[in-house]
Amino acid sequence: QVQLVESGGGLVQAGGSLRLSCAASGRTSSRYAMGWFRQASGKEREFVAVISWSGSRTNYAVSVLGRFTISRDNAKNTVYLQMNSLKLEDTAVYYCAASNFIATKTHQYDYWGQGTQVTVSS
Repeated sequence: QVQLVESGGGLVQAGGSLRLSCAASGRTSSRYAMGWFRQASGKEREFVAVISWSGSRTNYAVSVLGRFTISRDNAKNTVYLQMNSLKLEDTAVYYCAASNFIATKTHQYDYWGQGTQVTVSS
């Protein structure tokens, strides 16, 4: 089992930045790819970004490409999502998740955090 806890969410003005963190505990010896997803009110959960265990491979949703950066520090068992140039439409609950491979679909992930709210205001 892997436990994931997100932090770093909050209220930010459009154009601002936030950095989310996801701390993993439990069976962290396994080499999981880590992903970030988000879910806006009334909408389905959607893929945001994913990073391989080594950090050498990343993939982003088109909507965040060039604005968000995913990274990880395996020594700290932590994954980050740096979010710049935030837009109103980035408002959502952000979740991190662990998968055995680089994936973009929710059903491909085995473990999920509880989520952290990001609200972008005008």
